[in-house]
Amino acid sequence: MEAVRLILTGRRALAGSSGVPETLTEVWQAQALAQAIGSRLAVSGPPELRGEALGLTELAGRGCGVLDAPDLDPGDLRAAQLTELDDAREALLSLGRLLGEVGMALVGIASGADEEGTYWQCMEAIDAADESRDRVREMLRKLADRDQVLPER
Repeated sequence: MEAVRLILTGRRALAGSSGVPETLTEVWQAQALAQAIGSRLAVSGPPELRGEALGLTELAGRGCGVLDAPDLDPGDLRAAQLTELDDAREALLSLGRLLGEVGMALVGIASGADEEGTYWQCMEAIDAADESRDRVREMLRKLADRDQVLPER
């Protein structure tokens, strides 16, 4: 499935999630998708994005690692459904929005957490989502720089 469609599916699922376990599952799914997109861009994306894309892969992996892995059927893992990344800019814009929403969802969970472990798990996941979003922003900046046409003299 195309990256933007998967991201939109993830955004809808995150927005529609209810309860901490379901929301954390959607957060994990989003981080896994960010990791897959970063990996795809690192391997076959525009050359100027490859270093940042590799960093995104690592950060998003950390975001997955700090959360308990959800019990998902292999067919339900959105990251595994990624087959196309047609427009890097559109995918990165959408991914940036999703990561912002992930951060907000985690803040909500952390602020209501009864357990200290859940609180700290959310704080680490917030850091990973924020740093992943920073990488996405940097890749968008690099795409904009690449696409800028120098004026003729």
